[in-house]
Amino acid sequence: MQESVDKTAPTKPQLVLITGLSGSGKSTVGKCFEDLGYYCVDNLPLPLLRSFLADPLVEGHPRIAIVTDVRAPGFAGEFPRLFDEIDRRLVDPTLLFLEASDEILVRRFSETRRPHPLGGERPVIEGIRAERELMTEVRARADRLFDSSEWSIHEMRAHVYQDFGGESSRPRGLEVSLVSFGYKHGIPLSTDLLFDVRFLPNPHFVPGLREQTGQDEQVQEFLDGKAEFQDVVDRFADLLLYLLPKYAGELRSYLSVGIGCTGGRHRSVATVERLQARLEAAGWKARASHRDLER
Repeated sequence: MQESVDKTAPTKPQLVLITGLSGSGKSTVGKCFEDLGYYCVDNLPLPLLRSFLADPLVEGHPRIAIVTDVRAPGFAGEFPRLFDEIDRRLVDPTLLFLEASDEILVRRFSETRRPHPLGGERPVIEGIRAERELMTEVRARADRLFDSSEWSIHEMRAHVYQDFGGESSRPRGLEVSLVSFGYKHGIPLSTDLLFDVRFLPNPHFVPGLREQTGQDEQVQEFLDGKAEFQDVVDRFADLLLYLLPKYAGELRSYLSVGIGCTGGRHRSVATVERLQARLEAAGWKARASHRDLER
C-alpha cells in the first residue's frame, strides 16, 4: 500500500553556508544571495553561529545565507564540527566553498591594498598558503565549489543564480563574456570556448604600433588592411551566432569566450572588440574584457 504524503507539512528552510579563501569573492556572493531574497548574515562569529543554527527559522525567510570564514577565531578547527552538528530535520544545509588561484588572490590583495587576515607582517602569498592549508578539511565537506579565478562579478552572479536561484530567479537571457588574453601569460580559467589568433599579422612589430593596443584606431586600421583579419572576425561571428541559440536552449545564463594572441594587447583585443559589436548588433548581450591589456 502506498503511503500518503502530507502536503501540509512545512518545507524545511534552505540554509547556505558561504565560506572559502579570503579574496575569493565571498562578500560578493553574499550580496547575490541577498538579491535572490535570502536572509543574509555576513561574518557571524562562531559562538553566535551555533546559537543561530539551533533555531534557524527566521520568520518570513525560508531561505538563509551565512558568510563566515577565518576572520572568526578558531574557525578552521571549529567549523567542521559545527557543520556536522546541524540538525538536518530542521534545516536543509548547503556548504558553498569559494576559492581562487594563488596568483589571482595575490593580485586582488595587491589591487585593494588590504592585508591578508593570516598575513601579519608576512608577504600576502604566505598568508594565502597558510589559509589554504587550514581550510583543507572545510573544503572537503563542501557541497558546491566555486573557483572565481577568472570570473567577473557578472559571471559570479550568474553562477549563484543558476545553482541557487531556481527557474524563476535566473537571469533572463544568455550573456556572452568575450575575454582577450596573451598565451604567454597563460590561458584563462573557466573558459567555455577558446580561439587562437596568433596567425594574424602582428602590430607589435610595426613601427609606431607596439605601444598602442587593439583598442586604438591605428592598430585597428592596420588589421583592417589585412584580409585575414576581417575573414576571421566573420567566421568567428558566424560560428558564435550559430552556437548561442543552442547554449541558450540549455538555459545557460553565461558563456565565456577566450580570444588569445601572443601578448594579449593587439590582435586578440581588436578581435574581441569587433566580435562584441557583431553580437550586440544581432541582439545578444555581450561584454568585452581585456585581461592582459596593461601588461
